[in-house]
Amino acid sequence: MLKKYPVILPNNRWMSLLFAVVVLAILPKTAWAQSGPQTTPEIVNAAAAAKPDIIPGPVQPTWDSIRANYQVPAWFIDAKFGITMHWGLFSVAAYHNEWYEKYMYTTFAAWHAQNFGPQDKFGYKDFIPLFTAKAFNADDLVALVKESGAKYFMPTCEHHDGFSLWDSDVNPWNAAKVGPKRDLIGEMAVAARKAGLKFGVCNHSIEHYTFLTQKPPVTPNDLSDPRYADFYWTNHSDANLQKFLEDWVAKNIEIIDKYRPDIIWFDNGVNGRNFDPLKTKVAAYYYNRAKQWNKEVTIDTKDSAYLAGSVLDFEKLHPRGPNNILPGIWEAEEPIGSTWGYSAANPVEKFRGAQSVIGELCEILSMNGNLLLNLSPDGQGAISAEQVTTLKEIGQWLAVNGEAVYGSHNWTTDNDTVPDAAGGGRGMTYRYTVHGDNLYAIAQSWPGDTAVLPSLATGKAPEGTITSVTLLGHDEKLQFAQDNQGLKVKMPAQGGLKYAYALKIAGLKMNPPGPPLPAVEADLRRWPAPGL
Repeated sequence: MLKKYPVILPNNRWMSLLFAVVVLAILPKTAWAQSGPQTTPEIVNAAAAAKPDIIPGPVQPTWDSIRANYQVPAWFIDAKFGITMHWGLFSVAAYHNEWYEKYMYTTFAAWHAQNFGPQDKFGYKDFIPLFTAKAFNADDLVALVKESGAKYFMPTCEHHDGFSLWDSDVNPWNAAKVGPKRDLIGEMAVAARKAGLKFGVCNHSIEHYTFLTQKPPVTPNDLSDPRYADFYWTNHSDANLQKFLEDWVAKNIEIIDKYRPDIIWFDNGVNGRNFDPLKTKVAAYYYNRAKQWNKEVTIDTKDSAYLAGSVLDFEKLHPRGPNNILPGIWEAEEPIGSTWGYSAANPVEKFRGAQSVIGELCEILSMNGNLLLNLSPDGQGAISAEQVTTLKEIGQWLAVNGEAVYGSHNWTTDNDTVPDAAGGGRGMTYRYTVHGDNLYAIAQSWPGDTAVLPSLATGKAPEGTITSVTLLGHDEKLQFAQDNQGLKVKMPAQGGLKYAYALKIAGLKMNPPGPPLPAVEADLRRWPAPGL
């Protein structure tokens, strides 16, 4: 768990960024963080100087230049809900999770040999012919994403295993040339844009270089076979490392030019400051291309991987994300299942229902974030019935309650929790959002006959006079009264509404949205959040 330190930081954003770098440098390493390869400034600088060059434009490969030319896209701020997807060769193995390659030569060696064959006869590369994508249809998948109410779709284009899902001229180990022999990312990009969704990619590829490690005793395997050297990358010479880093830049630029993504997401492997020349080169290229395209785009990263030009992402809200309002724009990614990549057995994957996802969405919204929900198709690209049901039910909820979600921002407080009157439960929690001049209080369960909102008590509520209270999905205005205990709203019959219940409160003076700036990691440790 990432420990939260009660440090009071200066209000100056530049000093906050400097402080974030220092704090993160001295904090103990967390067990969950993946890392890119150990390298030297000489190797990194040589890789950054290699072709392709940065295209002409106002953005230079420096943090100052990126910061001066970047703001979070308006579409991202308004979207609030997106879908990602972990799918690849590991989905064919379907054992434990998406890190199967890492453990099939060590921890899972006996299981793998029993189920697929010995590692020198059936290595990870031998899953490629089995990855046919015969059940995958990009239009059908995107239609489901659209039906869920998500506004952007950003599947993983390459995971830690080094197998690319796009038609790559840089990496020969890709889905267009082997396996299904289809440009899967290209198909999804076309389908997403046809459906009116923003499209992006999640790129984990920098972790690939160090993903495979061998410890004695070593099971005979194919990892050192020279025919697969550019797939496994187990030769860690300086020259090979430089080539790997050059390829990382070239693959990102290839994705940018071929698919014009609206968003590019990077995993923890890029977090280290030692990769800054590579990261700033990719960012400068991307943002200059976006200016040519005349479109708003963004990078999406964790911790302080990018000191500018990136939305701050948290891998799971609990325990790694904020627990109150975080200044700036941010995102939390969450799996819909018990693993990120499909698992058929050990463990049998369990999928979340709409109630769980909607509750978390409302919590994230109240703290000014977006939710990025991960799907896990099986090895041939089919989405399980449980995931389909959850997505459709989220979409049905958003069809009723979307005005409390899309285009919203945080209020001055993120929630009210009212104790259970009987003393036997957790009580009622309301999550707050603001859209335009209206305040929304989203009950996480049915309030019963009367909803009580303590933050709207007499003398405590914002300026203005409440003129009406309505329940989204219910036609009639509701009766209400204010006293020193809070705003008390007489609830109607529950009817067909379910999961979470949004009260729309009109007449009060609402706080405006903040500037289109990303949150910074340092603010996660600033309690309470300043200026709120």
